[in-house]
Amino acid sequence: MLGLGIESTAHTFSCAVIEMKGKKGKILSDVRKIYRPADGEGIHPREASRHHIENSSLVLSECLDEANIKVNDLDIVSYAGGPGLGPCLRVGAVVARSLASFYKIPIYPVNHALGHIELGKLLTGATNPLVLLVSGGHTMLLAFLNKQWRVFGETLDITLGQLLDQFGRSIGFASPCGKNIEELATTSSNYVTLPYSVKGNDVSFSGLLSATKSVAKKSKVDACYSLQETAFAMIAEAVERALSFTRKKELMIVGGVAANKRLSEMLQDVCKRHGAKFFVVPLKYAGDCGSQICWTGLLESQIKKGVSLKDTFVTQSWRLDTVKVNY
Repeated sequence: MLGLGIESTAHTFSCAVIEMKGKKGKILSDVRKIYRPADGEGIHPREASRHHIENSSLVLSECLDEANIKVNDLDIVSYAGGPGLGPCLRVGAVVARSLASFYKIPIYPVNHALGHIELGKLLTGATNPLVLLVSGGHTMLLAFLNKQWRVFGETLDITLGQLLDQFGRSIGFASPCGKNIEELATTSSNYVTLPYSVKGNDVSFSGLLSATKSVAKKSKVDACYSLQETAFAMIAEAVERALSFTRKKELMIVGGVAANKRLSEMLQDVCKRHGAKFFVVPLKYAGDCGSQICWTGLLESQIKKGVSLKDTFVTQSWRLDTVKVNY
């Protein structure tokens, strides 16, 4: 079975083709074009959606060519239905609807966050993990129970990705800023005390952001180092508590911030203390990509025949813990 997945929730427009055989999937292509705002600026939804419109046909053509298939070969098309930026989501939905309508292909709206998890399980081999989803749009600790992903902890204000991006922009970087902050952090070992806010399994980053901006006026490298050490320690504490509570023997980290090596180091130490296996999604697929949407759509196609065009939708705030997972 061949599926096409379309991702357009934020700065990335991506199309991917995956071949599904049984419960295994092979990524045949994954093409992306990323909207890059000016230095010091964040994502502007209207400008990002314009970028997606201008690049959608090129990305789709390259994706099909790389997979060496034609649209007629596809068995399903899936798109990111949310959560995300409304103008961006609508671009992916329109492309998916157009293909589904013209070529009579079953269509599937996919939850973006669920896509991160399902692709992570496919690529890492994790079977029943505690999941840490950390990105620009999410900071959540999740475990699967009774056909739903249950939240065991999350951010109370901004996400980990937003923390890094907002601080990075304040010192002149362009979004996404995580990689630049990580590189600067490796050049310092001078820790400056910053606000540490963990409430049960939940975390709060807004106070940390404000305090780190003040530190950056004296030293940007010390600010980057201290920000990472503090924020990641908060995440590690919440993860350790969730591992103890759920008694999971696997931890899987997915989402754009999963690419950060220092975060992985801290979480590996947590897993060692609890005798749990540590899985991290491969760097190439940590960020937003069409593969996460495609694979989840293929999984859903095993139990339902898609939705009618009138039932396709985009939802900017589509909570993962409201999604029933029946496959």
